[in-house]
Formats: sequence, structure tokens, C-alpha cells
Amino acid sequence: MNKTDVMALLQEYQNERGIKNWEEMYPDSPYSSFGIGLTVLRKLAKQVGKDHTLAQQLWDTDNYDAKVLGVLTDDPKLITREQMETQVEDVDFGMMVHVYSACGAPVAKTAEVDQVARQWVLSEDSVRRRCAYGFVYELSKSSKKSAPDEDYFMWYINHIDDTFKTEDPSVHLSMGSALMGMGKCNKSLNQAALKVARRMGPIPVESGKTQCDPMDISKHLTSDYLKNKLGI
Repeated sequence: MNKTDVMALLQEYQNERGIKNWEEMYPDSPYSSFGIGLTVLRKLAKQVGKDHTLAQQLWDTDNYDAKVLGVLTDDPKLITREQMETQVEDVDFGMMVHVYSACGAPVAKTAEVDQVARQWVLSEDSVRRRCAYGFVYELSKSSKKSAPDEDYFMWYINHIDDTFKTEDPSVHLSMGSALMGMGKCNKSLNQAALKVARRMGPIPVESGKTQCDPMDISKHLTSDYLKNKLGI
């Protein structure tokens, strides 16, 4: 596929209700949207396939859905640190931070993402910190031999404990997700994460017009399924 093909595909799947919601939620956004939900966009990304050059072309458009596909169809082997530093300056809208850093994002699969996460989590930029915790969540799920060890994750658990109360609220959900991911890795990380989660308490969730329950990390880390899996 080329850029013209992808834009035609997006237009084919446009959702009028989604477009209306986008216009109501982001009236001042410089980006248009076809109103396509993230679940559908992920399916379309699989249809388009991995293509680094095309991904860059889609990212450079002024359409939100195309930019999402630009993130999802990129090739992690070809994503550079320079590209990451440039793109992160323009991800603070819609669900883009989530798409960019978590849920299987190609950027989170780059070889140096563990180093980027450690640097970004200490950044003065709250968007970089949100992305950093998204990367940590992804790393906590990795089964690769090159995946970070327990000490790497314990540092983040302690860092979340030290900074949660003073952190910008916009970062709290990302911190919670990372804590939850790390707490599912093994017994010792579970116990450490659970102590922090109980001190944090449930985290409020704001999602546009949708009323969502707070994120209760402690509940996830004490589920019967997880206890059986980790032998707790």
C-alpha cells in the first residue's frame, strides 16, 4: 500500500459518530479525524503491514487516524532515537500517548527503549514521563532474554512510590499501568508493587464523556488468577 491507498482505506471506514465526538472533544485540534476507533485502527494496521517509509508519511499528515497508523505500522528495527525525540513532541492529543508507548507499540520494541524509558522518566516533560511508564509496562510483559531484570523494575517501583504524590495527575494512570505490569512479573515484584499500590489507592480515570471506574491496582495484583500464577 501507499499513502493514497491508506487514506482511501481510512475514508472507507470513517465513522460519523466518531467524527462528531472528535470535533466536540478537540474543537481546537489542528488535526482532523475519520472518527475510527482504536480497535478498528489496529485491525487496519495489520492490513497495511509494517512499512517504515509509509509510516513516516502517515505520521506527517494532519489526520489523527493516519498518524495512529503511522505509529502502528512502523518497523521497530528502523526507528531511531532521533525519530522518537521528534515524535514525542507531538503526541499529547487524543489517545496518542497510549498508542505511541503501550499496548504493543512498535516504538516500545526498539532495542534501546529501556534506556529511553529511564531517561524520559526523569525528564521535566510530563508527556515524556507518561510515555516512559508506557514503555516500562511493555517491558514488564517481555519474555525476551534481553528483557530487563528484576532490579531494573524495582527501581521504577521505588521511583513511583517516591514521586506519585508530587507527580502531575496526567501521569498517574501511566504510573499505575506500569506498576500493575511490573507487579505481575514475579512474586517479589508483586509484593513490592502491591505495597505501593495500596499507598496510592485507586486512581481516577477520565475518558471524555464515558464514566469510568477508578483504576484499582491492588485489586489486579491480588486476583486469584495472579496468586495461582505466581504461587502466592
